[in-house]
Amino acid sequence: MIAGAIGLFYINFAWAGIPIQHWTQPQGARVYLVESPAIPMVDVQIDLDAGSRRDPADQPGLANLMATSTSNGVRASHAGPALDENQLSEAWADLGASFGGSASADRMSFALRSLTYPDILDQAVALAARQIGEPAFPEAPWLRDRPKLIASLKEANTRPATLAARALNRAVYGNHPYGYEPTEASLLRTHVQHMRDLHARVLRACAVQVSIVGALNRTQADALVTKLLARLPQAGCVKPPPVPEVQPLAAASDQRIAFASAQAHVLVGQPGFKRNDPDFFALTVGNHILGGGGFTARLTEEVREKRGLTYSVYSFFAPGLHAGAFTVGLQTRPDQAEQALALVREVLSRFVAQGPSDKELQAAKDNLMGGFALRIDSNKKLLDNVANIAWNRLPLDYLDTWTQQIDKLTAADVRAAMARVLQPDRMSTVVLGAPDPVR
Repeated sequence: MIAGAIGLFYINFAWAGIPIQHWTQPQGARVYLVESPAIPMVDVQIDLDAGSRRDPADQPGLANLMATSTSNGVRASHAGPALDENQLSEAWADLGASFGGSASADRMSFALRSLTYPDILDQAVALAARQIGEPAFPEAPWLRDRPKLIASLKEANTRPATLAARALNRAVYGNHPYGYEPTEASLLRTHVQHMRDLHARVLRACAVQVSIVGALNRTQADALVTKLLARLPQAGCVKPPPVPEVQPLAAASDQRIAFASAQAHVLVGQPGFKRNDPDFFALTVGNHILGGGGFTARLTEEVREKRGLTYSVYSFFAPGLHAGAFTVGLQTRPDQAEQALALVREVLSRFVAQGPSDKELQAAKDNLMGGFALRIDSNKKLLDNVANIAWNRLPLDYLDTWTQQIDKLTAADVRAAMARVLQPDRMSTVVLGAPDPVR
């Protein structure tokens, strides 16, 4: 009953407008707040430019390992005694709150969720401040967990989908950090001192952005951020060096990987676009029509419905601070792989050349605009959107104008955007688990 009421609140809230407050604290932290008084809860996300794109080439995954390892314990300080991983976990459980870190390709993130009752929230923020500012990085948990991670990598290397995806990543990204992936060797080269050094180098209060959705007003939110970042160095921010852009593919490539599998895995891709691309909405709608719209997508209609070559075929863009990959993927019987691949290429080329029909465009608009409320129907989803606005420096009314941006697109807009970004004759192809074609 509570979940239903919360969902209804956000659906109504979406159409009423979502006021995002933004300010910069004296030490430089940028804060974004959406007041959500419906339930006594707050979700907080801390982001900084320290994602895996900044990992050393010989230590891919270091940023994520460092961020997740902050849960292995905190060192003693005047704020409190040392806590090992079990004591830290129990402390969070006692509060009914949670805090943890991770890293994506572009950013390192830490997330706090807590009730906003003062006696609980004060303790949760204080504990989170210690975990982010005073992690112990003990060696024993890492020596215990590293073999598990290596075993997980080895197991993943037995899965055809994983092998195919890694092959396409290498083909699309080349030597760009977006294509870095942890290996057994890189994990063996990584030690807790590397995590400590990275933490000391990048964690600065002046370098973060903080996104907040919950039952707090601006004064309370500002005080929360100040306390949350209190155990980090407040100054000393240095702009990190630029990361090279993902380079366009100069020519098509075609990899055939032998693998004993009941299904062949077919992937086609290329570098896509950056998140700040002015054609973001046109490209979003274009991909929805091409392969991102499920059963209404053109690829599904042509490859699945008309020919029965696959159960599922999809396409997606992964835009970031750099040009993330565009990917088309499907699984099919090994003896049908070449037919399915040829059809994907035909549909893709025709769509890029001709664009969508008016009927396809209207159906995509109706679907996307009709489903917009579901993108923000919980605190967590709304927080993800606010953090996205903050990270990509989007207008504060981005969510309020989202449906208008979709609705005003024409078929010509979509066709031009897709034709600018996609080059069907220069894409990389990976086919795993099918017999080599007769050439």
